[in-house]
Amino acid sequence: MLGLCFANRVGLKRSDTPVTVMAAHGRPISGIDDHPTLNLLKVITTNSKMIDLKYRILFVCMGNICRSPTAEAVFYKRLANQKLLHKVKIDSAGTHNFHPDAPPDERSQMHALKRGYDLSHLRARQVVDSDFEEFDLLLTMDWDNRALLEERCPAQHLHKVRGLAEFLQTSQASVIPDPYYGGDQGFEQVLDLIEEASESLMKFTIQKVQV
Repeated sequence: MLGLCFANRVGLKRSDTPVTVMAAHGRPISGIDDHPTLNLLKVITTNSKMIDLKYRILFVCMGNICRSPTAEAVFYKRLANQKLLHKVKIDSAGTHNFHPDAPPDERSQMHALKRGYDLSHLRARQVVDSDFEEFDLLLTMDWDNRALLEERCPAQHLHKVRGLAEFLQTSQASVIPDPYYGGDQGFEQVLDLIEEASESLMKFTIQKVQV
């Protein structure tokens, strides 16, 4: 049976053809028609070696509607450019269940789209216990996010919890600040920091998948 493999929670619409449509996190997804990232899909056989996941990254903020979905979309595009969608699984989640199944904040969507990142098909979810086992790296946006994850994380997986700001090369920021209660500048700053961190994160990820 054929399957469509997509390394992001970009929405897809199930078709009537005998295919399995899955996101990289393993959940069926909906809303594929006319989606601008369709050209990034790969049609594969389910037993094909084209799916060769080597590394799994989860981006985490508080509510999964501003920073972490932005990070997911930015890094997804980097992975697509490097042709690594079949090797790296990414997802995003929140420490709190404030907005279950909600789309990203409209302001995050607007600012991201200006830079070519489509967040519209992402949906919020909360971190679950299985994430600590499933993912190789859980990247938090700030110290509060990190403290909550570390408090919940089993001891054998604590080394996986890090801050995305650790991957900044030139900016002096120690966190990716929450733009929710601010203005446009806050959302632009979040994008600036995430884009900068994504460059170093990509180099780190490439090393991991080449091992």
